[in-house]
Amino acid sequence: MNQFAEVWFHNQGWEPHKFQRDAWKAIAKNKSGLLNAPTGFGKTFAIWFGVLAHYYDNKEYQKQKSRTNKLHAIWITPLRALSKEIYKATTQVSRDLDVDYNVELRTGDTSISQRQRQRKAPPQALITTPESVHLLLASKDATAYFSQLEFIVVDEWHELLGSKRGVLVELALSRLKTLNPRLKIWGISATIGNLESAQEILLGKNHQGVMVRAHLKKRISIETVLPDTLEKFPWSGHLGIRLLEKVVAIVRRYQSTLIFTNTRSQAEIWYQQIITHFPEFAGILAIHHGSLSDEVRFWVEEALHEGRLKAVVCTSSLDLGVDFRPVDCVIQIGSPKGVARFLQRAGRSGHRPHEVSHIYYVPTNSLEIIEGDSLKYAVKEQIIEQRIPYIRSFDVLVQYLMTLAVGDGFEADQLFLEIQSTHCFATISRNEFNECLSLLIQGGKALDAYDDFHKLLFDGKKYYVESKKLAMRHRLSIGAIISDAMVKVKFMNGKYLGSIEESFISKLNTGDVFWFSGRQLELLHMRSMEVVVRPTNKSKGVVPSWMGGRFSISPDLGIAIRHSFKSIHQSKGQGPEVRFLRPLFDEQARRSALPRENELLVEYISTRYGYHLFVYPFDGKLVHEGMAQVLAYRLGKIKPATFSIASNEYGFELLSATAYEMTDTLIKELLSPYHLHQDITSGINVQEMARRRFRDIAGIAGLVFQGFPGKVMKTKHLQANAGLFFSVFEEYDPQNLLLREAYDEVFDFQLEEGRMQLAFERIAQHVIILSFPKQLTPFSFPIFSESFREKYSNEDWQSRLELLKLQLEGKIE
Repeated sequence: MNQFAEVWFHNQGWEPHKFQRDAWKAIAKNKSGLLNAPTGFGKTFAIWFGVLAHYYDNKEYQKQKSRTNKLHAIWITPLRALSKEIYKATTQVSRDLDVDYNVELRTGDTSISQRQRQRKAPPQALITTPESVHLLLASKDATAYFSQLEFIVVDEWHELLGSKRGVLVELALSRLKTLNPRLKIWGISATIGNLESAQEILLGKNHQGVMVRAHLKKRISIETVLPDTLEKFPWSGHLGIRLLEKVVAIVRRYQSTLIFTNTRSQAEIWYQQIITHFPEFAGILAIHHGSLSDEVRFWVEEALHEGRLKAVVCTSSLDLGVDFRPVDCVIQIGSPKGVARFLQRAGRSGHRPHEVSHIYYVPTNSLEIIEGDSLKYAVKEQIIEQRIPYIRSFDVLVQYLMTLAVGDGFEADQLFLEIQSTHCFATISRNEFNECLSLLIQGGKALDAYDDFHKLLFDGKKYYVESKKLAMRHRLSIGAIISDAMVKVKFMNGKYLGSIEESFISKLNTGDVFWFSGRQLELLHMRSMEVVVRPTNKSKGVVPSWMGGRFSISPDLGIAIRHSFKSIHQSKGQGPEVRFLRPLFDEQARRSALPRENELLVEYISTRYGYHLFVYPFDGKLVHEGMAQVLAYRLGKIKPATFSIASNEYGFELLSATAYEMTDTLIKELLSPYHLHQDITSGINVQEMARRRFRDIAGIAGLVFQGFPGKVMKTKHLQANAGLFFSVFEEYDPQNLLLREAYDEVFDFQLEEGRMQLAFERIAQHVIILSFPKQLTPFSFPIFSESFREKYSNEDWQSRLELLKLQLEGKIE
């Protein structure tokens, strides 16, 4: 057994798990691998003690170790909060064992002086982020800096995998493996549907790595919070806050609780509602999300860790890593949108071996209640999402070429082979690589007349960057995290509260009130990228909305939801959610029809607002938006008409003043999977979507400089600059790789064409139930309400919708 682990575990009074021993043995044999274990069972220690033992006990390494300290291990995490937690855990081990293995943090919060010191005198281990690793590669003498690197550990690999930050990791590993062929790579991942694929992407094709699995069952208690009465005609968000008292009762029952919301704006609303209606929570309730200042977030994390807080309303900012020992309950507000996210959040409670994770699911409308049943089924059957990696992300590749050129420079032939070894660029041709290179040497085919795009020089062997100005600008731009330009929110005395997206704040005027950081604030003035505010007691305020709030249910949760409809038709064995919803389902069956698992319900309803076509595929809001636009295009070819489109997670609506003769044959034609790509391209303004997507691609690739710290370029200027490049490429270089990437990303991620194709193909196998209700139904009313609220002011739409609901229920004429 690992002697360091043996001593430390004995002193803690703990016995190592089998998976920890397996990891230590594999690391002792110089193996790479992927570790898969539940939250709270000591995943960090399973890798860390192997790294420590290698440093002190590996004879081969001892021979190579020079007297000058060199970096021995890098631990990469996706979040600063997680980096901090790993740092605390690993430095505590060094102190407990009294060893001189020095661990340091290097994130966006690390001071310039500390970073410079780390360059000159590196610690044995650096805990950092993907972006910081690329910053180190952009340093002179990076080759020497990494010369004795033995380990790279990628924590929460499943989180990085499905993003361009995962591509940053792949590219960094391809270079570091070349610099040090002895490099051991370890990933730590939660359970995902494609774990073996995740391992291959991390370690490389034909790898000899091992998979270490902890065959430990984490017990999860899932309970759906049901309202006292059932709304047969629900609408989105109507139910959530009505369950406030029940939520607070749960919080009171446990020592401490995390209340997860899906968006930062939702977190602000729930925090305010709890404080307003239950003032006794002042001082023991906090809010935590990614736009708050580091000072606020760190205080919340420490206070929760020390047991000083009763509850925290939070977003995905607390999904990962941060070790809150006292937390023994989790509340999920609204649909978690995915099974993996739900399990990840559930694991934050009972965050110790063999403890039960308690999670309460709080639906935000009546139909969402069924997801409680679906989540239980998915967890029981171990239905869990795959993480789909990015491929052919040429914007990240162009940035990476510049990164290496700013550092020690690169040889093109050698680098091409390295890049081809990654999963992301396994299919890249030499011509495509040369095109990326050309973009940096001379601005490609379209920009060669402009000196600003002549960035790289060639000395006969290597490509490099000579200009210090270009090098500095590039280092400031490294990364693949895209969001709207952020505006700092400050009090008049200069106290920093956090950041809000510019697109929100630009819509406000002086004197307007908004909620942020759990406070009601009045906008005093905005100067450059700062907004000055003061606390206010004015009654009405708007809640910031962030770009990050727009995501849809996963395909796997969609499968589980459709399965729940199977149990609706069973006479026994139903869960509490389905039993509770029985009156709503009975009303739906009476007014229209109730679909089974292999059936698709389509409703065509005439009201004073027009002719409504409702379709219920249960495939998620984003897929439904695309499907609706395809159907609108296909209907328009039959008879020209103007449509308004609304959708939710369960279905979509096409509303028109033009009547159509709906038949089973027509519905099958409208929902045919044939010629789908052609109809998407013809029926949707893909070019405009690609133009907007190109802004992010241009920023990552370095075509558009996004500004200096504290002087970030405004979003509209970025869009204008990127739009200019887009137009130039469209006209003069239509096969440009970055332009093609913009279109590919629109089809793959915004329109989710792959999921849409699968949905159309699945529907083609289903029995179509075409119904002609006389009035809106329980299924159609929530979708109708989505478009209804767009037509009226904030005060009007709720009262008008309530009136319409009463009419449908027959309570008023």
